[in-house]
Amino acid sequence: MNIIIPMAGRGSRLRPHTLTVPKPLVPVAGKPIVQRLVEDIVKTCNQKVDNIGFIIGDFGEAVEAELKEVAARAGAKGHIFYQDKPLGTAHAILCAKSLLTEQTIVAFADTLFKATFQLDTQWDGIIWTHEVEDPSRFGVVKLDGNGVITEFVEKPSTFISKMAIIGIYYFKDGEYLKNELQYLLDNDIKDKGEYQLTSALENMKQKGTKFSIASVEEWLDCGNKDATVYTNQRILEFNKETIAESRKGIIKNTIIIEPCYIADQAIVKNSVIGPHVSIGSQTVVENSIIRNTIIQNQSNITNKIIENSMIGNVVTLKGKVDQLSLGDYSVTD
Repeated sequence: MNIIIPMAGRGSRLRPHTLTVPKPLVPVAGKPIVQRLVEDIVKTCNQKVDNIGFIIGDFGEAVEAELKEVAARAGAKGHIFYQDKPLGTAHAILCAKSLLTEQTIVAFADTLFKATFQLDTQWDGIIWTHEVEDPSRFGVVKLDGNGVITEFVEKPSTFISKMAIIGIYYFKDGEYLKNELQYLLDNDIKDKGEYQLTSALENMKQKGTKFSIASVEEWLDCGNKDATVYTNQRILEFNKETIAESRKGIIKNTIIIEPCYIADQAIVKNSVIGPHVSIGSQTVVENSIIRNTIIQNQSNITNKIIENSMIGNVVTLKGKVDQLSLGDYSVTD
């Protein structure tokens, strides 16, 4: 089994946090988004994941090394591929064509999910979905009575289905997928000016490929600050017992309202923390009240009341009540 993760975009809606790191490496509940995505996908598989391919832009050697480590922690070999131009999802996946050789999962790295199912590999393909109230905002699928997908519809103007595609796909035959994607590029078949995976899915369906769905219990977005803070809240709730048991930070004269993640080497003194707070390594928090907030590494927070916020790395922050989205190396008084 191979996993391919297109993540070449920088995540402009999450700036300033993505000015220094790509969005999938922003931490949520103490782990990068992409690491949590990989871990959750691996849990759903019935077999070992051998290779994980990350399709990136020019993110630098440090990011590439971190992504390979994410793969290694999942027991797989990490591979780096590059997408130099934003030509669409089909083009992005083809950048990792050397991994399209066997059973393959394609997962776009801007979403997390909660699921308890095990992957049913008897199907030719499986589309991860989640039931939504407003399907007009998403790509959706329609099923027949046997659970086979009969339609893929992007942002339907009339009601088709509530089952929204969350951006994760299983293919039994990676070589077949590769050939269908290559056909789009070779024949310059575009949708809205780009080469789209959904075009290949439709072609495969027309040829008799049987796609079904795997429905996730919760679908979480990390597209902007508020969405990421909410995702941090939900991940902390999912994993609250494990996170509390593994806490290694130095905590003195402080009330912790669970669930919270406090990293190794973090220092928290004379404060009230939580609920739903994540504090990164070597960050110091003193004389503060913090709720529903992500604070990254090596920051210093003193005499603050903070809620619904994201604080980057190496931030020095003192003062009054705020709702914030500060990038790395910010300094305030």
